[in-house]
Amino acid sequence: MAVALRLTRFGTKKRPHYRLVASDSRFPQGGRHLEILGTYDPMNLAIPKYSTEKQPKGIANFKTDRVQYWLGVGAKPSTTVQDLLKRLKISKPAAKKTKAA
Repeated sequence: MAVALRLTRFGTKKRPHYRLVASDSRFPQGGRHLEILGTYDPMNLAIPKYSTEKQPKGIANFKTDRVQYWLGVGAKPSTTVQDLLKRLKISKPAAKKTKAA
């Protein structure tokens, strides 16, 4: 089973909102998933309209430990997810060294 980290779209027309999910790569993009790993709001819709806290590239809330787990077991992120992870400085965990007896 090949696991993919990808975004699934939610929200209404012209107001996108995405979930980061871990899913089997054979399932369709909006289909069944294994785990929800976070959300991505590209238009800052969670912040009130006249707030001064707006961020230029959207708001991403990911479960860092779970994303690193899936990357550690070999999940392949999509190109968009890869860019988001790079922006948030989330990388694949380093391989643990085992002592040989």
